[in-house]
Amino acid sequence: MKKLLKEIRSCTICNPFLPLGPNPVVSFSSKSRIVIIGQAPGSVVHRTGKPWDDKSGESLRKWLGVSDNDFYNADKFAIVPMGFCYPGKGKSGDLAPRKECALHWHERIMTQLVNVRLILLIGKYAQDYYLKKQVKRNLTETVKSYNSYLPKYFVLPHPSPRNNIWMKKNEWFKVDVLPVLRNEVNSILNT
Repeated sequence: MKKLLKEIRSCTICNPFLPLGPNPVVSFSSKSRIVIIGQAPGSVVHRTGKPWDDKSGESLRKWLGVSDNDFYNADKFAIVPMGFCYPGKGKSGDLAPRKECALHWHERIMTQLVNVRLILLIGKYAQDYYLKKQVKRNLTETVKSYNSYLPKYFVLPHPSPRNNIWMKKNEWFKVDVLPVLRNEVNSILNT
């Protein structure tokens, strides 16, 4: 496991395409029980090297109902984004995660995470990659159908402040989905 982490942290596969250069941000251990698969680190996380160290991360921890200590405990949470490095800025936010990371690293990581009881698929990139043909017509329909992906996966929108409009349009998410998410996470972390 340590060898794999060392390999990932020295990865330069995407170097020519990364405006700030490589800085793979990933965290896991052989004891990880929940895997968080999001998009890719933003510029703040690229600078700090700490996953979900931004407003999106604050929202995600609230959604999960966990403390920073639990969230950053690799024995509890593995953090394996679709792209491990900051992909750069696009017209309306960050660029999509580079595809090389998932293709090159995800299977190698996931086969070593033998204690995982739940995988959180955050956003469309993670959902498309892992659910393949099981995804619904759009993200909203996929998240509404979260129950159909349990017990292996829990699908979520991205907790970015950019999604505040989506949150306001979809109040059911806070009322119906988040309590189930917190219950699942709490149950796994306390057993």
